[in-house]
Amino acid sequence: RGQPAARRFGSVMKARGREPSPAIHRPSPTGMPQGMNSDPDAELVLSCQRSIANSLEGDYRRLYERFKDRVYNVWFRITGNPSDALDASQETFGILFRRLREFRFESRFSSWVYRIAVNASIDVRRRARSRRFFSLDAIHDGSAEDQAKYDPTDRSVEMPSASASRHELEQAIQHAILRLSEKLRAIIVLRYVENLSYEEVSETLGISLGTVKSRLARAHEALDRELTPVLDKHYLG
Repeated sequence: RGQPAARRFGSVMKARGREPSPAIHRPSPTGMPQGMNSDPDAELVLSCQRSIANSLEGDYRRLYERFKDRVYNVWFRITGNPSDALDASQETFGILFRRLREFRFESRFSSWVYRIAVNASIDVRRRARSRRFFSLDAIHDGSAEDQAKYDPTDRSVEMPSASASRHELEQAIQHAILRLSEKLRAIIVLRYVENLSYEEVSETLGISLGTVKSRLARAHEALDRELTPVLDKHYLG
């Protein structure tokens, strides 16, 4: 069958402009909290921490605009539909702004945001399932408009057959991700959809590099079983 489905899953993300970053080492400056000097968000975060957030304006608005699109895929891929993704986004930014002054740059600020987004998405999905509002059927019945919301880079004009094939592949990937456990789903979304390195995933989830690699291996095995038929069809015709 050629390369395993999980590896071809990575190839799909690469083709869509989301090639996973290699695991790299980023030493922190001696005597400084990790990420303070190198964190590109540090200046804006410090400005927000010094100001009073009476409403979503000024630096708080800038911070919101900077991250709302960056983490949308986390919300959508983990919750499985745009409505729950919106709920997760509201929870994420509510928590973020309430606790912003507690952030001490012991990690990259973006890692902290991703951690909140993952946890909020998992909580929303759990509540939705307990209320029976969520169904995997929505993955198959979703409109083209909904699908486009998490693939804003796709501006190509395709023949109907090619578009249908790509749409089927997208559905299969999302379905496979949702069938993973919460821990494995978070690993896959952060690594392959959000393009985080092993170290960034480790920092975001608060787990060791060894655990990151172990969970990725388990997720790859599960995706291989789930995606092999549809990927064989897509790539081999």
